[in-house]
Amino acid sequence: MQYTKLGSTGLDVSRICLGCMSYGVPERGTHAWTMGEDESRPFIQRAIDVGINFFDTANSYSDGTSEEIVGRALRDFARREEIVLATKVFFPTRRGPNSGGLSRKAIMHEIDASLRRLGTEYVDLYQIHRFDPHTPVEETMDALHDVVKAGKARYLGASSMWAWQFSKLQYTAELHGWTKFVTMQNQYNLIYREEEREMLPLCLDQGVGVIPWSPLARGKLTRDLDATTTRLETDEYGKRIYTAANTEIIEQVAQIAAERGVSRAAVGLAWVSRHPAVAAPIVGFTKPHHLDDAVASLDVHLTDDEVARLEAPYTPQPVPPI
Repeated sequence: MQYTKLGSTGLDVSRICLGCMSYGVPERGTHAWTMGEDESRPFIQRAIDVGINFFDTANSYSDGTSEEIVGRALRDFARREEIVLATKVFFPTRRGPNSGGLSRKAIMHEIDASLRRLGTEYVDLYQIHRFDPHTPVEETMDALHDVVKAGKARYLGASSMWAWQFSKLQYTAELHGWTKFVTMQNQYNLIYREEEREMLPLCLDQGVGVIPWSPLARGKLTRDLDATTTRLETDEYGKRIYTAANTEIIEQVAQIAAERGVSRAAVGLAWVSRHPAVAAPIVGFTKPHHLDDAVASLDVHLTDDEVARLEAPYTPQPVPPI
């Protein structure tokens, strides 16, 4: 496994982050493809065995059961001081007022609830899952700063928003001497590159580590165009964000993978990881070869010609609902 610093921090993370949205009680969430605890644990254990130390989940995944499953597995298979554990806050976790968003009340309740489910005294990276337009940014950043100062989180991160919103949050924190975000978790892959316009240059300039979600475009870059999976058939959000996937790019991934004798996933991940702002793509593992492909991608160094072949067919894409 290869390791890198997370943005401009001194924190060492594996160059592959295990995304844990797929691990959770199926009956407790909206994702039909999630795996229960018995199925999930071997994947988490194997990730640790190959040297992955970076794990990403969220309070809203499978009604909190993702945090529970991941927390128990990490306690059984790893040393807490060697693990970089990330979770998120924003989406509602229950019905009723103050059940979501980034108010002080919501943040303070949800960090304690996440820690209970994860079975730990702190998380290494506490991320806002989205921007909250209904709460003053001063209230959000002050509350997150208090979470850090209370020892419940080591670092702060953000996810999927407009660059101006991220800049506003960072500026507000700096103005008041509060803790700033050190990471940005946004969508970035070969068929969705709109983040190259504003967010990635901003993060690179400011030393913010990028940890992209969906680096393989919900698996579209890894399979034939007519192939289908349970997730592909039932993922309503995926259907909304990939309405017109560029078939030529997918074909180029397949051709380069065949020429090199590696998997398509390795090619797609190698392309994402080569961006200087990217610290570690977030990859979900639900089959053994998913992990092998991700690890193999770290040794795939694309040539300038291969990169040009992959990038040339790209056309601007509509920005999906944030």
